Amino acid sequence: MLALLLLAMLAVHAVAKLELQVPELPVVALHGKDVALNCSFNHTSPFNLSDVTVFWQLTDTKRSVHGFFMGQDQLTEQAESYANRTSLFPSQLTMGNASLLLRRVAVADEGSYTCFVRVQEYDSAALLLQVAAPYTKPEVTLEPESNLRPGDEVALTCVAYGGYPKADVIWQDGSGRNLTDNITTSVVANEQGLFTMTSVLTVVLEPNSSFSCRLINPLLSEERSIFVTVTGQNIAFPPVALWVTVGLAVCLLGLLIALAAVCRRKIKESCEEARREGKAGKVSKRREVAEEAKELEEEESKTGQSIPTWSSLIFSRSVAAEGHLIKVLRLSSTYMYT
Repeated sequence: MLALLLLAMLAVHAVAKLELQVPELPVVALHGKDVALNCSFNHTSPFNLSDVTVFWQLTDTKRSVHGFFMGQDQLTEQAESYANRTSLFPSQLTMGNASLLLRRVAVADEGSYTCFVRVQEYDSAALLLQVAAPYTKPEVTLEPESNLRPGDEVALTCVAYGGYPKADVIWQDGSGRNLTDNITTSVVANEQGLFTMTSVLTVVLEPNSSFSCRLINPLLSEERSIFVTVTGQNIAFPPVALWVTVGLAVCLLGLLIALAAVCRRKIKESCEEARREGKAGKVSKRREVAEEAKELEEEESKTGQSIPTWSSLIFSRSVAAEGHLIKVLRLSSTYMYT
């Protein structure tokens, strides 16, 4: 029905032709945001809302985006992808505003749109919608990551996500000189049509080199960049090997402390055992001396004679043994407290 209405609009001839105004430059919309596609018309005489017919469609495919006539929206032939995402400004139609509000802009919405308006007379005009999305801050990785020496060939990979359209990637060295050789750039789109930009720069490592990766979004005039320094040893990335070394050192220190505690306990137990053995030996020695003295007394009583030589000898042995035992105990006590 809308197609027939459009043909009828094109077939109408009037003395004063209606004129539409739309933006000459492309309309840039942010992905996921709302955008107004401006379309206005002049009117020389008053008219009612029921006299206005507005019809928006895709210029290339002629698919219906939004329709309005007989004083209300007519969306039976609207393309499914635009359902619940379009509206006009009905209160401003009588003032010549036939703009279309497009909500939640997607990459697939990009293209040319034609605005048709009829108020007794008719006119049409087309405008271009472009979609843009900012990229994330670039991330740079290095391959290989370690054991780097001057003269080695390394690959710097710069990655940014979620942007649109394709960005311009520029590599520069520390002096600001553009690097154009040995660069490979690829683009991968996700399910929303947004891009992941990957650019790889291959260079020969110098003792101290600096590089920057810049991404420029042509529609937003927005630049994202990252700066890295590569040395003959490693790049300024998280030092994983250092954390491993620190962890091993802490573990070794804990092991040494535990070993020292065990050794100290063992030494203390040895000293206590030696002390106990010394006390037991002293008592045993005294007992032996007493027994020998008793035997001598019995022998003396039997023979009726005294044996001073043996008594003196026994007394000397007892004194010497006791003195030796005391020395052993003193040495053990000194070693233990030390």
